[in-house]
Amino acid sequence: MADSRGVTVLNQLMAPERSAVVDWLLEGDPAVRWQVMRDLLDAPETEWIEEQQRVATEGWGARLLQHQDAEGRWTPRLYGKKWISTTYTMALLRRMGLPRDDPRAIKSCLLFLDERMGTTRRSEQCIASMVLALLYWFSVEDERCDPLIGYLLDRQLPDGGWNCNVSSSHGSFHTSSSALEALRVCADAMGGDVGEIEAAEARGREFFLEHRMFRSHRTGEVVSDRLLRLSFPPRWHFDVLRGLDYFWSAGALTDDRLQDAVEVVLNKRLDDGRWPLQQRYPGETWFEMEEVGQPSRWNTLRAMRVLDAWASR
Repeated sequence: MADSRGVTVLNQLMAPERSAVVDWLLEGDPAVRWQVMRDLLDAPETEWIEEQQRVATEGWGARLLQHQDAEGRWTPRLYGKKWISTTYTMALLRRMGLPRDDPRAIKSCLLFLDERMGTTRRSEQCIASMVLALLYWFSVEDERCDPLIGYLLDRQLPDGGWNCNVSSSHGSFHTSSSALEALRVCADAMGGDVGEIEAAEARGREFFLEHRMFRSHRTGEVVSDRLLRLSFPPRWHFDVLRGLDYFWSAGALTDDRLQDAVEVVLNKRLDDGRWPLQQRYPGETWFEMEEVGQPSRWNTLRAMRVLDAWASR
């Protein structure tokens, strides 16, 4: 398969500058480094886990944790102010890979259960998905967790997607990506008999495949140019790299209908082998990790692991 410049995926991945790009990634934050070691360098598990532990004590992860209060909150309301509320801060810590047994994160997760965030009483599916991913990423042992899976499964639409707009019969790219990521976290954490979860994931992936990740299933036109711009963190928004990264996490980068999305990501690659940060979503942040318009370690890491898997399928 070739991108619009006639360069094959394999040649992209074997470009001479790949080693230099990996070295550049390893110069970054521990939140990036441990994933580079695991996903691009196939380092021994003991080594990347040791690096992952540093997320709690160094760099971006430690900076976010400094803003947590004694009760486990970042803001008085668990969900609200974008992007510094407890929900969005915890969601970012999960993406950074804050260790699952971190007691500060577990304290915050119990607040979601105590205040019934993500449940049928106080929820929309986007929030439920974020909360569910947090509860199952972090080692929360509480019987109140399991019903939340059923809540999300019950709200999957006939087309395989999810939508926070309860009056809609068509899935939303944004809500559906959040739901799929949450179910993947649950399946990975639970192991064993997760057939119902995996079946829902398969239907959800089919929703995205029918849309070629960013196109109207009726006209074939691009739904929105914003879906083609690479961002991090995604917050509640969908873009093609976020979608492909989910398919990577599920071991599902195999369907030819992903080709359009893969080519979009390939064409974002800079001449030096890195990928840029192309957009940021308006809102308050504790700090900025990267600058729009500049090479992004987050996007480069995710693009490289996606393309590695696509080339070896």
